[in-house]
Amino acid sequence: MNHGQRDRYLGMDRAITRRDFINGAAAIVGGTLLAGSASSGSYADTEPRSQTDYGPPQLTGLRGSHPGSFETAHALRDGTFWKTASTPIDTGGVYDLVVVGGGISGLSAAHFFREHAGKSARILILENHDDFGGHAKRNEFHLGGKLQLLNGGTFLIDSPTPYSPEADSLLKKLGIDPPKLDETTTDRELYRSLGLESAIFFDKETFGSVKLLVGEPRGRRGGKEEKTLPWNGFLAGAPLSEAIRRDIVRIEESKVDHMPGLSSAEKKARLAKISYRDFLLNVVKADPGVVAFYQTRTHGMWGVGIDAEPALDCWALGLPGFQGMHLDPGAAPNMSYSAAGYANGGSYNYHFPDGNASIARLLVRDLIPEAVPGHTVEDVVTAKVAYNQLDHSNSPIRLRLNSTVVAARNIGNPGCSTEVEVTYAQGKQVCKVRAKACVLACWNMVIPYLCPELPEKQKEALHYLVKVPLVYCSVGIRNWIAFQNLGIQNVSAPGAYWNSVGLNAPIDIGDYHSPKSPNEPILLHLSRTPCKPGLPAREQHKAGRLELLVTSFEDFERKTRDQLARILAPGGFDPARDIQAITVNRWPHGYGYEYNPLFDPDWPAAERPNVIGRKTFGRIAIANTDSGATAYTDVAIDQAYRAVQELVTP
Repeated sequence: MNHGQRDRYLGMDRAITRRDFINGAAAIVGGTLLAGSASSGSYADTEPRSQTDYGPPQLTGLRGSHPGSFETAHALRDGTFWKTASTPIDTGGVYDLVVVGGGISGLSAAHFFREHAGKSARILILENHDDFGGHAKRNEFHLGGKLQLLNGGTFLIDSPTPYSPEADSLLKKLGIDPPKLDETTTDRELYRSLGLESAIFFDKETFGSVKLLVGEPRGRRGGKEEKTLPWNGFLAGAPLSEAIRRDIVRIEESKVDHMPGLSSAEKKARLAKISYRDFLLNVVKADPGVVAFYQTRTHGMWGVGIDAEPALDCWALGLPGFQGMHLDPGAAPNMSYSAAGYANGGSYNYHFPDGNASIARLLVRDLIPEAVPGHTVEDVVTAKVAYNQLDHSNSPIRLRLNSTVVAARNIGNPGCSTEVEVTYAQGKQVCKVRAKACVLACWNMVIPYLCPELPEKQKEALHYLVKVPLVYCSVGIRNWIAFQNLGIQNVSAPGAYWNSVGLNAPIDIGDYHSPKSPNEPILLHLSRTPCKPGLPAREQHKAGRLELLVTSFEDFERKTRDQLARILAPGGFDPARDIQAITVNRWPHGYGYEYNPLFDPDWPAAERPNVIGRKTFGRIAIANTDSGATAYTDVAIDQAYRAVQELVTP
């Protein structure tokens, strides 16, 4: 079929609001509002305090770093903002603390500061997006008259290391007990009881033909009956040459010591300095065709493929090929933060229906109780946020959305300053406020533009950490009968646009209940980490960021419909009929950068860019996951605690 026919088959002409945003320029390209869904776009030009129906999580279309949230920052970076900006309006008064950034780190900083200063402390939180939470956003859908939730960013409570006393204590104060919640609210048997398994999708462009292989080769389970399926049998139907299949089986199952004669420590030292791709090709001596099968295995963790990740890190995460090498358990020198941590164990974990957006909601409830009704961790999931209470004049703590900070400076000499002036833009209006202290809980890369007086070495360090771009897509479908017919619950697609496609995790908490029958509507979670194999990791992240910024919602939608059709059509899925809503959570500046042993120097701890970059400057402290050189929620909390301690300790 031709392009137009294919688009009609996919449902590109169906009624759904589409706003085509490229670098913030908006143009309506057709369509009407889908019944039961909120409009596309953002609330960037509205005032929450005057909008009783204000509800960013309900918006479909392009979200994440949505249009209206980043243009001012880009203009500041490009040196054009102040050429057209209006004269800042002095709002008067002095806050005890201004926090720049309403993500988990910023909200935690406000919590820790109030603990020290008391409940009367006046705190202003400025957030550039139209919602709080930072990367911990949520997507709300009303499908078939029922609320369904999915994370639009941060997925779950999890870390390579146990939560620190400060981070663990904060969770407990908010009512969060991850092990207990995981045990009482997570239904791990639903999909298995329906006979649904994992699958691998081979796309034609990468592998030569389309094929869906269903099952988990290493001891899969179908219902309650245990089954085994050796890799050789599983791959029999794959569009791979005999040589490639043979080598994948060898990588997965053989117990060969590929570095005989070396000690475990010597092997680990060598594996830390070669990529997993090079390990497979040059050490295991596998057919080059195996690379396409494994290339994206590391995307979800580090945002790049196996060409840019050390083999030792991949061993720590359980990738195959090392089972005969007699490597001692535990971390070793020259490992990434995640790999070293998980090699030693890791933390507890739990997934709220909306990911860690529930943590952000609980923090806002703690700071501004009137804004988030309820009293328990269970009721916060379905609580309706009163956005018009976030920035109320009677509240000692105020959270101001759609406010992009453009300057933060110490008043007077930083060495003896007692106040900070913070300037921010709301649409075309520019305002300034004063505070006794300021926490910059925004991204490292923007801080040098906010504080040009910083030492050059510190600004250089702040620029070093390039955030990992990623995009999560939430798709509401009419039912999941096609998944049942195909016997699948999640699909890995190593060569396709979306690297993974899966049914939403079944979580029942408080008044929130997940779909139980394939006849019910459900949400799908799709993920993509754009990168450019062959480049150093930080350059791959920059290339991926550019890709996301120039990809329109229409293109995201077409690729989404097309891939779902290719995978699910044999099960009876009709993309035009069955897709009810799409939200694309685009994060060009996604998760915090983790030092990569293949490309980054092995700095002494005190000389690492994140440590140099987070130094307090007068009455300005810095808190974010960049400051911890990784992307975990506990790190966001720990860095907030550190920043506040630096401000309040004489």
